[in-house]
Amino acid sequence: LVQALSQDSMLRVQEEVTALLQQRRQGREPDFTVRNQLELAELATASSKTMTALLAGIAFVSLVVGAIGIMNIMLVSVTERTREIGIRLAVGAHGKDVLLQFLTEAIVLSLIGGALGILLGIGSSQIVSQVLGLPKELSVEWMLIAVGGSAVVGILSGFYPALKAAQLDPIDALRFE
Repeated sequence: LVQALSQDSMLRVQEEVTALLQQRRQGREPDFTVRNQLELAELATASSKTMTALLAGIAFVSLVVGAIGIMNIMLVSVTERTREIGIRLAVGAHGKDVLLQFLTEAIVLSLIGGALGILLGIGSSQIVSQVLGLPKELSVEWMLIAVGGSAVVGILSGFYPALKAAQLDPIDALRFE
C-alpha cells in the first residue's frame, strides 16, 4: 500500500511504483497490478449502475405482468357482470358512470397490489439487513412513487375493460346469459 501526499501527485506516484516494481522484476512479464482509489470507486459505481439497471428491468417486467393480470381480471369481471351493467344502464346510469366504476375497481386492485409490494419490500429489506448485516435505507418518496405508479398501471390496464363495459348496449346486456 502506497499513499500519495496529494491527489495531484497520485498519478505520478502510481507510475513510479509501477516502474519500481517492473525494475525489480528485471524485465519479466508483470504479475502485479497498481490501482488507485479512484479506479476502485469507478468500478464500484459501474457495478452499482449495472445492478440498478437490472432491478429496473425486473420492476418493468413485473409492472407489465401485473397490468396484464389486472386487465384479464377486469375483462372477466365485465363479462360476468354484463347483466348488472345492463340493469344499471337501463335504469339511467350513463356510460361514464360505468366507466368510472370499473376504472375505480382497477385502480383499487393495483393500489392493493402496490401496497402489498411495498410491505413485502420493507419486510425483505429488514431480513436482508439483519442476515447480512447491511445497512438499509427506506425512502418514503420512492414508496409514494411506487403507489402512484401502481395507480397509473391500474388506469392503463383497466381502461379497455371499463370502456368495453361503458359501451355495452343495455338491451343486449340484459339478454346476456
